[in-house]
Amino acid sequence: MKRTTLIILFFAANISLWAQQQQDDPIGRNLFPPELVMNHQNEIGLREDQRTAIRSDIQKAQSKFVDIQWRLQDETEKMAAMLRQRPIDESRVLAQADIVMNLEREIKKTQLALLIRIKNSLSEEQQAKLSTIRGR
Repeated sequence: MKRTTLIILFFAANISLWAQQQQDDPIGRNLFPPELVMNHQNEIGLREDQRTAIRSDIQKAQSKFVDIQWRLQDETEKMAAMLRQRPIDESRVLAQADIVMNLEREIKKTQLALLIRIKNSLSEEQQAKLSTIRGR
């Protein structure tokens, strides 16, 4: 139960942060976060098949986020341990930093893929309605 709650909080925090930044983000303003779609599903006339597809995409992304988050935490702890050593082995730390940053990149890529799938699930009319709603 705690794990599921943490996953949801992690996912929601990342998407919420993304949503806040989207106003100045030329990429973000062209995509729709899951919360926006869920909160206005009736208003935009979301069909059951769309709802099912979006829910499935969200669940797949959340599963992937959990796996990556566990790996990221492990690799970050390894890097922190390396930074406590004296002297610090710069090449090892930089190699470990590459691992950490690649995992962070994988999280961002997964988030972007989810947002693209959500948009592709929506009709032009639904996208226009969501854009108007977001602009309120």
